[in-house]
Amino acid sequence: MSLERINPGELSPATGFSHAVTAKGGTVVFLAGQTALDAGGALVGTALTEQFETALTNLLDALAAAGGAPADLARVTVYATDIADYRANSRELGRIWQRLAGRDYPAMAVVGVVRLWDEQALVELDGIAVLP
Repeated sequence: MSLERINPGELSPATGFSHAVTAKGGTVVFLAGQTALDAGGALVGTALTEQFETALTNLLDALAAAGGAPADLARVTVYATDIADYRANSRELGRIWQRLAGRDYPAMAVVGVVRLWDEQALVELDGIAVLP
């Protein structure tokens, strides 16, 4: 299986994401939305950065349980209840991403939402991975 990250020069620079990702061969894994819930179902953290780190960890743990690694992520969608807060913290969120998932960026989107399933949740991540 191979993922190819495509970032055409005629598009704006891809910073923290890839414009397109192709996958050849392998098994597709659909990852359910993950918020900052701990193993007991309690929400962890009150700040966006804290919740993002836990939600990303949960997403990567689900991926690992399916036999994958961060580099296998082809697509991630981030749902945020406050886009202004997300933008204001984008550098720190990027550092968290790089520490946990590395620099092989999937195709990504950030979507502003009114609220998430867990009322105190500030962010949720879902994704698609392709495993060898």
